[in-house]
Amino acid sequence: MENITTWFSDNQALLIHYAVQLAIALVILFIGKAIAKTINKLFVKSLQKKKVDKAVSGFLASIVYSLMIVAVVLMALSQVGIETTSFVAILGAAGLAIGLALKDSLSNFASGVLIIILKPFKAGDFVEAAGVSGSVEKIEIFSTVFKTGDNKTVIVPNAAVTGGAITNYSMEKTRRVDMIIGVGYDADLKQTKQLLTDIVTSHEKVLKEPAPTIAVAELADSSVNFVVRPWSKTEDFWAVKFDLTEQIKMALDEAGINIPYPQMDVHLNKIN
Repeated sequence: MENITTWFSDNQALLIHYAVQLAIALVILFIGKAIAKTINKLFVKSLQKKKVDKAVSGFLASIVYSLMIVAVVLMALSQVGIETTSFVAILGAAGLAIGLALKDSLSNFASGVLIIILKPFKAGDFVEAAGVSGSVEKIEIFSTVFKTGDNKTVIVPNAAVTGGAITNYSMEKTRRVDMIIGVGYDADLKQTKQLLTDIVTSHEKVLKEPAPTIAVAELADSSVNFVVRPWSKTEDFWAVKFDLTEQIKMALDEAGINIPYPQMDVHLNKIN
């Protein structure tokens, strides 16, 4: 007992030093944890304001919070004299190994976060991306689910979606319907243009503004080609295209305006 008392007496200054350092480390842990929680709440609120998916926002918030807690613990350990360089090296090596092992998954996750934050499309939009055309069914963390026009479900990794061009046919409220109508060289161009104009302007789903374009575009090999470019609401695009195609064919037939087949003149030379 006397030896213990003597040891405490001889090392009193050192013990007080370590006690103070331990107290400071505990304060760092307490305050650091409180700050981490506050920052995490602010981060979640900012994601919610941007209408980020709850699953994604929760996952990101947990990662940010974990990183801040690790930093606080390392600061506390350093305060009590524990060498943290080795811990940092181990964590770095572990993070690198995990990153390499989950490279594709992390790439898909990052791409999913970008899709949700940047919003190049949303559920319900008709999109062409990664070689797939269809309506967006769901945007998930690692993949996007498409429903094609012939009712097939296609699941595309998010990295493939963001790795190329994305065409969103539903983003704008209006679309232009591009059509090419070929008539014979013997057709009356003024009559044909007037007929096409009457059909387009009388269609109930064709917009008045912007005005449709109807003009001779090309003197082709076997036909005179008109471009017919009316505008419609995005949801009426296919209805307008199909209706006008049928109505124009019927009107040209009634007016006796020929729609020529592709043709080629073959000249035979007789060899004596």
